[in-house]
Amino acid sequence: MSREAIKTAKRLFEILEYFDEVQRPLSLREVAHRFDYPVSSASAVLKSMVMLGYVDFDRYSRTYMPTMRIVQLGQWVQGALFGERGILALAHYLNRETEETVNIATQSDLYLQYIHIQPSPQTIQAAIKPGTIRPLARSGLGWMLLSARSDETIEKLVRRINFEEEDRKKKIDLKELMKRVQKIRKDGYVVSLHTVTEGAGIIGMLLPVRRHGRILAVGVAGPADRLVANRAHIVRCLREGIDKFVSKES
Repeated sequence: MSREAIKTAKRLFEILEYFDEVQRPLSLREVAHRFDYPVSSASAVLKSMVMLGYVDFDRYSRTYMPTMRIVQLGQWVQGALFGERGILALAHYLNRETEETVNIATQSDLYLQYIHIQPSPQTIQAAIKPGTIRPLARSGLGWMLLSARSDETIEKLVRRINFEEEDRKKKIDLKELMKRVQKIRKDGYVVSLHTVTEGAGIIGMLLPVRRHGRILAVGVAGPADRLVANRAHIVRCLREGIDKFVSKES
């Protein structure tokens, strides 16, 4: 795929996410200013979205607005990823019991990707948006997901990760990674503190179900000091919640 095609696709999704952020119609000038696009480029993307039926244009207010086609486009995804109720019920349960942010994540090629976020009610929290990615081999839930893979698969993934990583300091030491993975397999959960963000962390477990072949993990994220103080309670809630809401799913 050419760089120009990637740039165009990136702009399209950035605009859709901006609509979701502001939740109102937007003018061409607002879109161009928000992302520092050339006006001609922003206009071309928006006109393409109008022609495809994903956005409409009101000539009187000169603003653009997503159509219901956007809503319909992803209606099936929640059911496909989370089932009828179990996984989302688990997220609500953990959020209530721990008062921390709850994340559901899966592997996306060489990355971990958060696919559902239940924000903490507390003022100081781990703020993450759905769709956020993290390095698979350099993040807590990434290690958790890797623990469900065979040693051979992990080795192949690490070779690919190191091949694509230009920064020598960020290349993965397979032996060190396998030590982490083996401990996680033994414990049944992961505790990761100050790994991606200094002062923050996550405690997570694998979910005993897969969705369309995808391995899923659940994590309770928050300030590292709170996670340390409440570690036993969080681990117990994870175990009890998974057993109550997810283990019975086929």
